Amino acid sequence: MADAAAPTARSVPSARSLLDGFLRGEMGLALGVVGIIVLLILPVPPVLLDMLLAISVTGSVLILMTAILIKRPLEFTSFPTVLLVSTLYRLGLNVASTRLILGHGQEGTGGAGAVIEAFGHLMMQGNFVIGVIVFIILVVVNFMVVTKGSGRIAEVAARFTLDSMPGKQMAIDADLSTGLIDQEGAKLRRKELEQESTFFGAMDGASKFVKGDAIAGLIITGINVVGGIIIGVVQHKLPIGQAASTYTIMTIGDGLVSQIPALIISIAAGMVVSKAGVEGSADKALTTQLAMNPAGLGMVSASAGIIALIPGMPIIPFAVLSLGAGALAYKRIQDAKKPKPIDPSLLEAASAPAEAEEEPISASLAIDDVKIELGYGLLTLINDLDGRKLTDQIRALRKTLAGEFGFVMPPVRILDNMRLANQGYAIRIKEMEAGAGEVRLGSLMAMDPRGGQVELPGEHVREPAFGLPATWIADDLREEATFRGYTVVDPATVLTTHLTEILKENMADLLSYAEVQKLLKELPESQKKLVDDLIPGTATAATVQRVLQSLLRERVSIRDLPQILEGIGEAAPHTASVTLLVEQVRARLSRQLCWANRGDDGALPIITLSADWEQAFAEALIGPGDDKQLALPPSRLQDFIRGVRDAFERAALAGEHAVLLTSPGVRPYVRSIIERFRGQTVVMSQNEIHPRARLKTVGMV
Repeated sequence: MADAAAPTARSVPSARSLLDGFLRGEMGLALGVVGIIVLLILPVPPVLLDMLLAISVTGSVLILMTAILIKRPLEFTSFPTVLLVSTLYRLGLNVASTRLILGHGQEGTGGAGAVIEAFGHLMMQGNFVIGVIVFIILVVVNFMVVTKGSGRIAEVAARFTLDSMPGKQMAIDADLSTGLIDQEGAKLRRKELEQESTFFGAMDGASKFVKGDAIAGLIITGINVVGGIIIGVVQHKLPIGQAASTYTIMTIGDGLVSQIPALIISIAAGMVVSKAGVEGSADKALTTQLAMNPAGLGMVSASAGIIALIPGMPIIPFAVLSLGAGALAYKRIQDAKKPKPIDPSLLEAASAPAEAEEEPISASLAIDDVKIELGYGLLTLINDLDGRKLTDQIRALRKTLAGEFGFVMPPVRILDNMRLANQGYAIRIKEMEAGAGEVRLGSLMAMDPRGGQVELPGEHVREPAFGLPATWIADDLREEATFRGYTVVDPATVLTTHLTEILKENMADLLSYAEVQKLLKELPESQKKLVDDLIPGTATAATVQRVLQSLLRERVSIRDLPQILEGIGEAAPHTASVTLLVEQVRARLSRQLCWANRGDDGALPIITLSADWEQAFAEALIGPGDDKQLALPPSRLQDFIRGVRDAFERAALAGEHAVLLTSPGVRPYVRSIIERFRGQTVVMSQNEIHPRARLKTVGMV
């Protein structure tokens, strides 16, 4: 008996968990789909059908209100599922109502329920021709206008959303690299981007359900009318006039009570997919944008007034509209004339007396490691009125570079230079100009991530950091540019990105002797013995500085300073050549180098150096001991440069960001050539490949 009761005892928690899940709303959708299947199979009494039809009407209104009031389409990500379920629900109701109409039509117009009868009498008003015409109009509006339009919008939105994903991902990476967002913020934005592409793709497919629902409703109505008349006349011996009137009233009532919710949900679908470029709820956006232009309101007022004066036209409606539009236009004009309120804190700051303090002459001898000079028109980039100040971006940039490369960049000094163009800037490293450019305040820079020209009106320029084609566009074109897949950035971000690349190119020059001493002193206590054993007995601090500078020159992070010091200590007793010390250190950093240059699939894409070129470089090395020089003939040098360019261009076309792999003996000399024409190309030796790294050969020089 105990064994027989065991299954029952175990089934009680399962049933209870199902009940709890239903009460929490977790089982509602599953039960709803089961209910739709029941509608398709079993007959439904008229009273229950009335309730189900009422749920259909009120549910469609709820969906429409939700679509209007959401601020972004992603707030209603369940809409494609709602669209599918509601369509199936209405089709289930059509089947259930058809069964009642054809089975109980002989009982009168109330045979299929009170809701269908009420809709039929309300729309027909005693004349079934009126009901038929109204029904056809609703079907045409739903199928030819709303459904077709929203389906086209969903299709285009899905296509452009997918096309714009690379550009948006590049914008996220750019904001992350400049420090505007952290890793969590980047992860959140990537998740939103994925949700957006999935949502519009699902909407593209779900719109086909709406189209099919409209067609099915029209066919079902025709079947009900013809089938009802045949059943009434043949089986129930009703006069043909009575049969036509009775079954038409019920069929048109059924069609209307089905098509009205379908039309409402079609409108909701159009509202959702057309909100891609609208900020805030639809009603607020429409009222704000339609009434923002006084000239437009004035023209509306004049037009309505002229129409009111046309003979035979009703004066009151157009006169009221004319006066209302005119009053609103007048209010907009007066609001525009009012001076904008000024922040009291700014007035206090402006009225505060400046403390004149004489600057010592010796201050003019100091050299700024990094300096940005701004034209007069760009001084607003550093004020307190902008939420994304240039100074905040530079502070975040220094923090990001410190975490990426292992040392804190010197402070960036910002000052004005009246000799520059009004919206020009210059970036100086140790007082020498390292880069310059111009930005356009009040505009946005748009770039095609595929390298093409931006097809939008604006000023066509070259992006200062990478030299890519770009266009300064008006701020109101931001949504359209993003929709087309372009990368869009503000002027401060353009300047910060340019500064980022210049700092990376000059990191070796910015790592001073004092900064090296500071890095050594800030090592944890557990590493102090390593420093004491290395300096000054085995190597000097100047030697350590030169090794670190050589690593930074190839954009290798020096965060793992203990590992670097161990490599120097291992090789320094055998050689004084900084080149060989660097090669030894790079071999110890093999895990870091392979990880930093791996592809999206986790493998390290490499372009190998052929045996002929390996031999040519080895034979071209001249000089005694460790102090060797490369003496490659100019013609051979040009052949090598062409071969490298061709190999890397082929790899780039295949979507690979490859590194050049050479033998350890020639790596530094190959790098010294390549840095002159492909400065960001990574050159690694075979000693720098970690044993667990996966290699993928993508070419050969």
